[in-house]
Amino acid sequence: MSMQPKDSGDIPVETSRVAKAAFPKGSLAIRIRDELGALFTDEQFGVLFPSRVKPAWSPGRLALISVLQFSDGLPDRQAAQAVRGRIDWKYALGMELTDPGFDYSVLCEFRTRLVETGLGQQIFDQVLEAARQKGPLRLGGRARTDSAHVLGAIRSLNRLEFVIETLRTALNAVAAAAPDWLTEHADVAWFERYASRAEDYWLPQSRGERTELAEQTGRDGMRLLRDVFDPTAFLWLRELPAVRTLREAWLQQYWLDEKGEVRWRDPEDCPPGANAWSPPTTLTSATA
Repeated sequence: MSMQPKDSGDIPVETSRVAKAAFPKGSLAIRIRDELGALFTDEQFGVLFPSRVKPAWSPGRLALISVLQFSDGLPDRQAAQAVRGRIDWKYALGMELTDPGFDYSVLCEFRTRLVETGLGQQIFDQVLEAARQKGPLRLGGRARTDSAHVLGAIRSLNRLEFVIETLRTALNAVAAAAPDWLTEHADVAWFERYASRAEDYWLPQSRGERTELAEQTGRDGMRLLRDVFDPTAFLWLRELPAVRTLREAWLQQYWLDEKGEVRWRDPEDCPPGANAWSPPTTLTSATA
């Protein structure tokens, strides 16, 4: 991805009219735009991108989206959906109501560039601090709003979405290949727990709640893997691509403590490459 500066300019007239009508008392996104203006400019992030390649989506807007998704506790897929569908976000970003936004993977690439170039992350920190001092990002108490915390929280949400979707995809694959076998071995709670895509519901914002949900998902996935790899199970079940992906993901994302309990790995304890995950894209409605 490369960058050519784009002036966010004024908020489109129709976007402003509809946003003010829909949010007469405002919202965080609207307050950020009204009180701080465009907040980030593309020129601030020029160091992140080459100048003579295919233009990218505005990095200034991507930086603001990162702030908004942190504030709302959204993984990348939900943040990209918010850009497409939320009027107050379009207002904050200075976008036309008809703007379709971008693919969610753009956010991950942007964060990677921020981390890899210290200058970009310094700029992000400076503007976050200015926003915090002026009020819109004051989250209460002593909550951190530095870039390391913001980006870490977003990565945690994406990682949680990844393991949920990986297990859901494996359950769907097993259900299609051996429905009777899965009915016999599945936990009844799985029908409700994995009936919807992770992006269709709100993930916990607190670290403790995210860890609890991650470890519940880990226990469920481990039970499925143990059943699939049991000597009495069909040998071909373990060769299903979704099951093989599940096994690899669980080796990377979880560990067993001395009591044999499934534990969620600290990001720093994950093996190399374990953070290069992306939620499965070929998902159907859960049948498990």
